[in-house]
Amino acid sequence: MKTFIALLCGLLMAMAMPAWANVSRDDAAAVAQQTSGGRVLAVDMAEHAGRSVWRVKVLTPRGEVKLILIDAVSGRTL
Repeated sequence: MKTFIALLCGLLMAMAMPAWANVSRDDAAAVAQQTSGGRVLAVDMAEHAGRSVWRVKVLTPRGEVKLILIDAVSGRTL
């Protein structure tokens, strides 16, 4: 019974922890660079619509600065 309670407590604690990024800063920069075809200027962690995202600022080949949001869990562009 003690083992069951310990496992249950561990499971509940793990579920209560915030979701950390599965996608690294470098991975997010690579996705944004590939998406825009530009040069990555900065990468910062932020929150958008209740989820963790990487905010990637890129300089496009046309000279425009764009902000691309990358989901920190899935790696998809938002």
